[in-house]
Amino acid sequence: MIAITPRHLLLLLGITLVWGLNLVIAKVGVADMPPMLFTALRFLLLALCTAPFLRWHGEATGAIVMVALLVGALHFALLFIGLARADNISSVAIATQLGVPFATLLSVALLGERVRWRRWSGIGLAFLGVCVMGFDPTVFSQRTSLAFVIASAFIGSLGLIAIKRLPRLHALEMQAWIAWISWPVLALLSLLVEDGHWAAMQSAGWAGWGTIIYTALLASLFAHTAYFFLVQRYPVTSIAPLTVLSPVFSVVFGVLLLGDRLTPRILVGGVCTLLGVLIITLREKQFADTGT
Repeated sequence: MIAITPRHLLLLLGITLVWGLNLVIAKVGVADMPPMLFTALRFLLLALCTAPFLRWHGEATGAIVMVALLVGALHFALLFIGLARADNISSVAIATQLGVPFATLLSVALLGERVRWRRWSGIGLAFLGVCVMGFDPTVFSQRTSLAFVIASAFIGSLGLIAIKRLPRLHALEMQAWIAWISWPVLALLSLLVEDGHWAAMQSAGWAGWGTIIYTALLASLFAHTAYFFLVQRYPVTSIAPLTVLSPVFSVVFGVLLLGDRLTPRILVGGVCTLLGVLIITLREKQFADTGT
């Protein structure tokens, strides 16, 4: 096992902090703009920044496009639609973590991976936690929002499984493909189902446009690239458990900045879900370290 240096540990904590604040920042953005328009503009900015890294991959290009649609356009469209409908960021932040158990279940179904009782217990605990939160009156009243977020987590997990079948791409190149495939799709969908685009962009102000810059440049370009930098130097499973801090930061920022109210059910459900995610992650870490 390679020990993470203090400097890289600090970088990892910074990444989780940026991701944790991202949901709160995005909530401000989708309050000023229709969610698919917001997401399209986010990916357009990211596309312009990553254009020099775009490369053609012959026959593999079709698979790359499909992955980009899953982890980009579809995943983020569902997430930000759910976020726009949410009154409580805490439940959204916790529900996004269902991506971990979803990815494990999809690995079993599509890749033939074997899962033993410890990871099954983690999967069950994660879903139980979301169910506990879902029956809280604060969250139950926004169950449509929660449904969109859970669907987003599933689609994103499906995309991550599909990535395993792709040729190895540099992080910035993958970001470029995701952005260039996603923004035109989302722009078209926004034109079809949303209205008031020009008025929304005119009235967004510095806060609205600042949220697009944050989600594109800090949350995606910086944080994901920096995370890939760490993945190249350490076993993925050595650093993955610390990313559970990201929804914790989201909950804290939601309470401090947006006035979210944490009820006992949300707290208990959140702890159950994050504990389940941690069990899955640590168990996968053990498999990776032992080679089993």
